[in-house]
Amino acid sequence: MPGLLLGQVIFLLAISLLVPRLARSQTSAWERDGSTHAVDHLDPIEIDATLTLPKLIDLTMAKYPDTTWLTSLEEEAAAIAERSKSWTAGASQATIGYQSISSFRLNYATGSVQVPLWNLGQRDAENTLANQAETSAEFQAVAIKLRVAGLVRGALWDMALQKIRYDQAQVDLDAYEKLLATIKRYVEVGDLPRADELLAQTEFLQKRSVFTMAEAELMHARKRYASITQTTKVPGSYEENLAALKEIGQNHPSLVAINGQIDRKQAELNAIKSIGSGQTNVIAGILSDEGVDSRSNKAEFFNVGVSIPFGGSAHIAPHIASINVELNRLIADREQLYRDLEQAHHEAEHNLEVNRVELATANEQKKVSEELLNMTHLAFSVGEIDLIDLLKIQSRTQQAILNAKERAVMLQRDKALYNQAVGVMP
Repeated sequence: MPGLLLGQVIFLLAISLLVPRLARSQTSAWERDGSTHAVDHLDPIEIDATLTLPKLIDLTMAKYPDTTWLTSLEEEAAAIAERSKSWTAGASQATIGYQSISSFRLNYATGSVQVPLWNLGQRDAENTLANQAETSAEFQAVAIKLRVAGLVRGALWDMALQKIRYDQAQVDLDAYEKLLATIKRYVEVGDLPRADELLAQTEFLQKRSVFTMAEAELMHARKRYASITQTTKVPGSYEENLAALKEIGQNHPSLVAINGQIDRKQAELNAIKSIGSGQTNVIAGILSDEGVDSRSNKAEFFNVGVSIPFGGSAHIAPHIASINVELNRLIADREQLYRDLEQAHHEAEHNLEVNRVELATANEQKKVSEELLNMTHLAFSVGEIDLIDLLKIQSRTQQAILNAKERAVMLQRDKALYNQAVGVMP
C-alpha cells in the first residue's frame, strides 16, 4: 500500500509539472515572476510591444560602427561631384616678379596667370565618377543594413531558443526538487530504501547543473543581443513570413553593393586615363619695363601662351595599373560572393525543409513519450518497475518535450534566416 501511495504522489507530480503546457511562442514574457536564479549575475531585458523588428533594425543601424564609414563615402562622393563642376581642371597659379638692371638703369615688372584646362572628355569622366561614387555609397548603406538585419535576427532567435531551454530546465528542476522531497519523507518512515533517495538526489543535482548552464547560456544570448542592438528592449513579436524567392537574384543587396564598387572603380580608371600626359594650361601674362631716367620711355607687353604636356603615358601607367588591380580584385570578390550566397541559400533552404519534417516528428514523439510516461507511472504505482526505470522514462519524456519546443522555435528562426539568405528585409 505505501508503494501504491508513493506511485500516486509521483504520478500527480508528473501530471502537474512534467507533462508540458502548450508550447509558448517567443513572444511570451521573458522573465517569470518568482523565478529562481542559479547565480546573481543577470542580464535583464524588457518586452516593448511598440517596438517592431524593422524599427529595431533601423535603431541598430543608427548606432552601428560602419555608419561613420558610410558617411565618409557620402562625403567623398560630394567632393568628387564638386570637383567635376569646376570650370578648371585644377588649381590656377599666379606669378609676380620684379627685376632691376642697374647698369642700364632699367626696372622690369612681370605678372602671369596659369589656368589648367579640362582635357577632351575628362570633365565628363569626372562627372560619371561622381555619380558612381554617390550610387555606390547608397548601395553600401543598403548592404550594411541587410548585414545588421542578419545580426539582429540571429540574436533574437538565439535568445528565443535559449529561453525555451531555460524554461524547460526550470520546470524539470522544480519537478525533481518536489520529487526528492516526497521520496525523502517515504524514506524517513521506512517505505522506501535509502538508495532511492540517493538516486533521486543524484537526478536532482544533475537537473540543477543543467538549469545553471541553461541560465548562463540565456544570459550570454541576452548580452550578445544588447551588444549588437545597444538596447535591452525586445520586440513583442518578430516572426516573419517566408519570402517567395527561390534563388539568389542579381538584385541581392550584397551583389548590388559590390557591383556598385566595381562600377565606381571602373569610372575612376576612366577618369585617370582621361588625364593622359597631364593637363593643358593656358598662360596669360604682362611685362612692364621702365627706365630710371625721366627721358626714357615706358613699355608694356601682354602675352598669351599654351602649355601642352606630352610623353607622360609611362608615368601615369603605374597608377592605372594599380587601379586595375583593385578593379579585378573586386570582380574576383563578386564571383566568390555569389558562390557564398548560393551556398548560404542552399543551407537555409535545406535547414527549413529538415526542420519542418523534424517538427512533425518531434511533436509525434512528444505525444508518444507522454503516453508512455503515464503508463510507466501506473506500472510503478503497482510495483511492476523500479524508481530508476521510472526516472529513465521520465528523462526521455522531458527531452522529447524540449525537442518539440525547440523545433517550433527553430522553424520560425529558419524562416528568418532564409529571408536573410535571399536578401529580403523584414
